[in-house]
Amino acid sequence: MLRLYDPSSRISKAEYEKLVPGLRVGLVNGQFDLRDSGESLLLLIAGDDRLACEESIDRIHEWMDARYIRTEVYGPRTDEEAQRPRFWRYWRGLPAAGLMGIHFGAWALAAVADRVYDRIDDARFEWRIECVRAFERCLVDNGTRLLKLWFHLPKPLHEKRLAKASKGGGGSWQITDRDWKILDAYDTTVPVATKFLEATHTDACPWTVIDGSHRRTRDIEVVRRILGGLALDGTRIEPVTTGPTGAPTPEPPRSSLASVDLTKRLEYDVYRKQLEKQQRRVRKQVDRAVEREMSSVIVFEGMDAAGKGGAIRRLTRALSARDYRVVPISAPTDEEKAHPYLWRFWRQLPRAGRMLVFDRSWYGRVLVERIEGYATEAEWRRAYDEINDFESQILDHGIPVVKFWLHIDRDEQLRRFDERASTPYKKYKITDEDYRNRARWDDYAAAVDEMVARTGTDTAPWHLVPANDKRHARVQILETVADALRDAMKDRRS
Repeated sequence: MLRLYDPSSRISKAEYEKLVPGLRVGLVNGQFDLRDSGESLLLLIAGDDRLACEESIDRIHEWMDARYIRTEVYGPRTDEEAQRPRFWRYWRGLPAAGLMGIHFGAWALAAVADRVYDRIDDARFEWRIECVRAFERCLVDNGTRLLKLWFHLPKPLHEKRLAKASKGGGGSWQITDRDWKILDAYDTTVPVATKFLEATHTDACPWTVIDGSHRRTRDIEVVRRILGGLALDGTRIEPVTTGPTGAPTPEPPRSSLASVDLTKRLEYDVYRKQLEKQQRRVRKQVDRAVEREMSSVIVFEGMDAAGKGGAIRRLTRALSARDYRVVPISAPTDEEKAHPYLWRFWRQLPRAGRMLVFDRSWYGRVLVERIEGYATEAEWRRAYDEINDFESQILDHGIPVVKFWLHIDRDEQLRRFDERASTPYKKYKITDEDYRNRARWDDYAAAVDEMVARTGTDTAPWHLVPANDKRHARVQILETVADALRDAMKDRRS
């Protein structure tokens, strides 16, 4: 892939000066068309030619309206970034709908550099490639126009540039120690970069290699690619909507909810003793997790009135407020709608040593959004793979993910609805919509069964909690959390 331009195709100064005014107008017009499109454009710039990358970014800012461009330059991870999964910082930097973003280096250069300098082995490099492919696929499927440019300079030209700079030649002030380091690792970098580019070059997310050896030709090629990303010339590749793998949706093997034993009960005296015991266990494990800087993510889902709020209160009551945060998930805000679906969940991930509790979660896409028609069928079917990739990256970072589905039957739900409606301090917890949703009970149950079948994994299984008896549910949840934290810390030692 790292090929050079044919010298005969290089653009002369006269041709360059003739082309530039029209291209600049096209760029600015394209920006304003993008603002009305409901989509965003993300330009990924990386390569072995650092100067060409930086000069091109400067040129883009000069020729376009910089007020509507968000540029992120990625170097070594900061302490804050190192406390989260690797792709956290890239999700945080995504442009909102209607805007353009430029990511310099980002996931491409990080993967290549980590392999070149032996910070990861071949197996981890392959894993990183799979993460990149899933990430890019997710962006495109969720309305981001992704344009990837790799800037390449032949080794003799690298050597010539640095030799000239070492003698105080023109542009020597631009040369840094990084450029010498790039040259020293050049012979190792090229095969690693080639493997990465070929593995992440897809129909939906192709790479374009930019030859950095001729500035005018490079500038015009970059602009033309951006115009293509803005779809002004009709060259944009439409996203595939059948999901990341294109595979048909498997039928769930059986009803998971049907196997939940809703007759389980705890007598009050037993409950009080078990509650205190399990809360002490949770507090002990959380204190150990804080000491070892291990975060955790706890997810609560369930039928309306299943007791999620009460279970969360019993969990957090055992903890110090400095060690956890509860995030209630409701309808997305305008800002959240302007980003890919998982953006609002990625940005919430906790720093080292903190517990993050989700009262409802990213599973809304395959539950309420599916049932109520807020997501298209293509979107919610795709979401299973996107969610599995999201959770696998959290787990790979050493953060346990504990997922609960609190299950009750229809009669118990109706009893709790009526109780809420007749209790003054609980009236806020019940709406007409809650009663309306009961009519879709079977649809929700089927969606839950499919969710469990497709997103329950060995490392992040679903815990189906019988919740007709709140006492039993609360104790089971506390015990499960304590066990999960204990086991996760054992895994970190092994």
